[in-house]
Amino acid sequence: MKSSNDDRSDPLRPETTLVTAGRDTKAQKGFVNPPVVHGSTVLYPTAADLHAHRGEFQYGRHGTPTTRALQDALTALEGPQCAGVGLAPSGLAAITTTLLAVLKAGDHLLVCDNAYRPTRHFCNGLLARYGVETGYFDPLIGAAIGELFKPNTRAVLVEAPGSQSFEMPDIPAIAEVAHARGALVVDDNTWATPLFHRSLDQGVDISMQAATKYIGGHSDIMFGTISANARAWPVIAENIRLLGVCAGPDDVFLALRGLRTLGVRLAQHHRSGLEMARWLKARPEVLRVLHPALESDPGHAIWKRDFTGASGLFSIVLKPAPQQAVDALLNTLKLFGMGYSWGGFESLAIPFDCAGYRTATTWAPGGPALRLHIGLEHVGDLKADLERGFAAFNAA
Repeated sequence: MKSSNDDRSDPLRPETTLVTAGRDTKAQKGFVNPPVVHGSTVLYPTAADLHAHRGEFQYGRHGTPTTRALQDALTALEGPQCAGVGLAPSGLAAITTTLLAVLKAGDHLLVCDNAYRPTRHFCNGLLARYGVETGYFDPLIGAAIGELFKPNTRAVLVEAPGSQSFEMPDIPAIAEVAHARGALVVDDNTWATPLFHRSLDQGVDISMQAATKYIGGHSDIMFGTISANARAWPVIAENIRLLGVCAGPDDVFLALRGLRTLGVRLAQHHRSGLEMARWLKARPEVLRVLHPALESDPGHAIWKRDFTGASGLFSIVLKPAPQQAVDALLNTLKLFGMGYSWGGFESLAIPFDCAGYRTATTWAPGGPALRLHIGLEHVGDLKADLERGFAAFNAA
């Protein structure tokens, strides 16, 4: 079979694209999966070819058959607005590579106040040293973001929904204002992936993912992706080359393998996550559940308009309790591991507090907060695990 690069009168649905895109069994000598190419040097047959840099591949850092297969598959998944996909060794590397590509000394960047915390560290650290000013905005600001623009505002970074606190920004409204002022819109789309949110179709110019999470899906790789539209792709591609950003062949292969099952895994994360969120909402120990796919969530209308599904990551706010009660809950859990990252097959739970680093908004949820990742375990077992944790929480 050929990949989804073939001309088709009947566009494939995303779940089918996940299985078929980036595959060319003829070029792969009949094998279903592409080979893992470990290579740096590419030899040219003649001096004329060498002088002209003639050939499909030039150097391992610039691409191999393995990276090409993953890039083709991701480009197809992102949809018709995608002009290219770059690969990075981590999600943070995808973010930093993107921001270095679109900003220069003297520029102004706007970042949603609920962004991934390492993104803030990069903006407040390295970008500040390079002469780039960062301002933070309320993720619920919508079209009013225009009031924060300066003559030198070059980009707006959003995250939908936001890390830990899960506010849902109105990306199309923000994009309309940003584009009217000549700025690019950059989106961290890790939570939903392009399967559930084609952010390039919503006005985003550059969409990034920590493919460490759901694309990898098995908690065994570090990986990032950068997808861009026709306006932004040339500068992204150039910056990837200038910075020497590339990903190792084994991680590329594992990301491509994870991509093939993303449809069934995310569907299960969606179902289990919502069932657990509704169950937790009814628990007496829980003050609030932060999950945009819940009908009661303030961001539900935007989620329903712009997304086709939800992942397994959300947060809960517990009723006021001392730290020892929260620790007792966490220490009692057997199926929910305590660890950073998410997106794998396993369930996770970590406490968090945004109050110390938010600058444009105030984080005062009314009680201690936990971020949960609902994995692929049976939800009955996960409920029983949390029930044991809540018993310890109440007894502390």
